[in-house]
This record gives sequence, structure tokens and C-alpha cells, in this order.
Amino acid sequence: MSNGTYSFEVWTPRALAALRIVAGYLFLQHGTAKLFGFPHVAMFDNLQILSLLGLAGVLELVGGGLLLVGLFVRPVAFVLSGDMAVAYFMAHASRGHVLLPTLNQGEAAVLYCFIYLFLAVAGGGAWSIDAARQARPARTGA
Repeated sequence: MSNGTYSFEVWTPRALAALRIVAGYLFLQHGTAKLFGFPHVAMFDNLQILSLLGLAGVLELVGGGLLLVGLFVRPVAFVLSGDMAVAYFMAHASRGHVLLPTLNQGEAAVLYCFIYLFLAVAGGGAWSIDAARQARPARTGA
């Protein structure tokens, strides 16, 4: 095994974890902005919790938090990927230019969608509760 191969084997799970942590942290902020007004985003003033934006805020808060700590990464990321696909087509593509997210301000939704789709397949990486749970030996009921 060459030095370069070893380096990739060591750092890839860590880089994956860093991607998950940063994406989860940023997504968590979207949820807190919608549900708690922090950070303040004027567009979310008077947001109704039982609206689509309110539901998105709940998904962002809970999903972002779970991704941040690395718990249930694959199913959470899959759900959030779908959430971002719906957000793109409802809020951004409806403005026109479906294939040009730069023109309909949908770049973030597209990136989140594909980052979360990747995490749904790849898992949470090295620094996650999921990885710690897998590394722990299974208990027997005896």
C-alpha cells in the first residue's frame, strides 16, 4: 500500500464526517431561524408552524441536529434530500429556469439535496454516533 492510498483511507471517513457536521450545522440554523427567530430572517416572521415552511423548519431543526451528532445519518439524510428536492421544485423552479438554479436562487437547495443524497448512501463518517454504535461489540441476551 502506497503512502497516498493510506492517506486517503485514513482521511476519507474524516472528511465525510466534516461534510456531515458542517451541512448539519448550517441546516440546523435554517430550522432555528424559522422556528425560534434566531438568527433573525425577516421572511420567517409570523411563520405558521402548521404550514409547509413550518414543517420544513421542524425537519431542518431535528434533521440538522441529528446529522450534526451523526445519529441515524442514512435515513435522516434521505428524508432531508427529498425535503430539499421538494423545496427546489416548489419554491425555486416555479420561478422559471428549472435547469438554471443560479437564475432562480435554488443553488443551496440543489446542493443540500445532493449532499444529503450522498450522505444517505455513504453514511456519517468517522465522528458520528452511528460509527460509535457500530464499533461497540454487540451484547448477548444471556
